[in-house]
This record gives sequence, structure tokens and C-alpha cells, in this order.
Amino acid sequence: MPALGVVTIGQSPRADLAGELAAYLPTGTSVLERGALDNLTSSAIAALAPGADEDTLTSRLRNGESVVLDRQRLVPRLEAAISVLEQEGTDVNLLVCTGTFPPLRHRRPLLDAEHLLVSGVSAVAHSGGPLGVVVPLPAQQDVLSMRWQRALGASVLVGNADPYADAADAIPAAVGRLASQGARMALLDCMGYAEASRKAAAARTGIPVLLARSVVGRLAGEILCASAGR
Repeated sequence: MPALGVVTIGQSPRADLAGELAAYLPTGTSVLERGALDNLTSSAIAALAPGADEDTLTSRLRNGESVVLDRQRLVPRLEAAISVLEQEGTDVNLLVCTGTFPPLRHRRPLLDAEHLLVSGVSAVAHSGGPLGVVVPLPAQQDVLSMRWQRALGASVLVGNADPYADAADAIPAAVGRLASQGARMALLDCMGYAEASRKAAAARTGIPVLLARSVVGRLAGEILCASAGR
């Protein structure tokens, strides 16, 4: 049976994420998790926070708290987590962050959630109107708006709702605001958003809502099936 390594930019285990990903993987797939922040003290994690002009990402700690991180400072920590998973015998590793990273060192196949998400959404986001994109942090809106406009060759509408810190209603409300502005399809653009939020947003707005973790999980599952010779 194939073994998938899941690499988070926060701390493992991510029961909230791994459980939903497993639904899209071949039956019998073993899932091993490692996080960039595993075994770090609070002060060491604080040192990874972004400065005023640095790229920001958000993830979850083992205790359920959210944390904001600088993209570049995470690179060596992510490479270390990938190396550990490779030593443990994973067939394929998946970086479960939809942020953009420079090429990371790896010896076994490494799937990048960002690449999978952009490719998958670009193939289906032609609903006759602009795509509405919900991102975690206000500071991410401009960067991700430009990314999706380049990927789709069309304008997008962007809002924000933190999957870790905001109230549960904040995500459907953010999608509702984008729908009222003309979005005909929406994307929850962070691996932290859950299926329950997707369902609530779709029920509230009546428009199709794509979920980053399900798009990425389905594509990763296809790759694992192929690697297992199925």
C-alpha cells in the first residue's frame, strides 16, 4: 500500500486536515505527518513571524491556536520535515500549503498543494462570471488576487476569513459578500478551510464553492493510485 507524507507549515498532527484528506486517497494508504514547527519552543516559533513587508502565511499549532509566519523563514524547516518523511519510507510527500515556495530539496516525489490547486481550479473556474476567492488574512488579498488573475486570465473578487481564528459564520459570510459583488463560483483558498465551511457557504449563497483541501486531496489521490499501479 502507498504511504503519503503530509507536510504542514504548522505543527503535526493535523487531525482536522488529515482526516478529510484521507477520504480522497486510495484505500489502505498510510498517512505520515510532519510539521515545520514540530518540536519548536514558543520563542522559536515567534522568531518565524513576518516583518511589516514580508510575505505572510497562517497555520495551526498542535494546541489549536493559529500562528502567522514568514514564508522564507519556513523553507529550511520544511526541507527538514520532508527529509524526515523520506527517511520514514513515504512514497510521495504532499506540502499542504497553498502559498508559493521556492523549489524545496527532496529525493522522492513532492507534490505542492499550490500547484495542484491552481491547475485544478483553472480547469473548472469558467462559470460565466468572476471567481470569488476567500483567503485567510487581509495582508494576503492583493498578492493572491494577482496570482489568480494571472492563472485565470480574468478578474477575480477577493475577501478574507481566517479559518483558525474567526467565528464559524465568518467564512460563509465572506463568500456571501463576494456573491453579492457578482461572483458565480467561489474558492476557499487555504488548506485550513474545512468541508463544513464549504457546505455552509454553498448553502448560504447558492453558488458552487470549491475547497482547497478537496481539490488538492483528489488530485493527490489520483497520483497515489498511479504510483501504486492501480
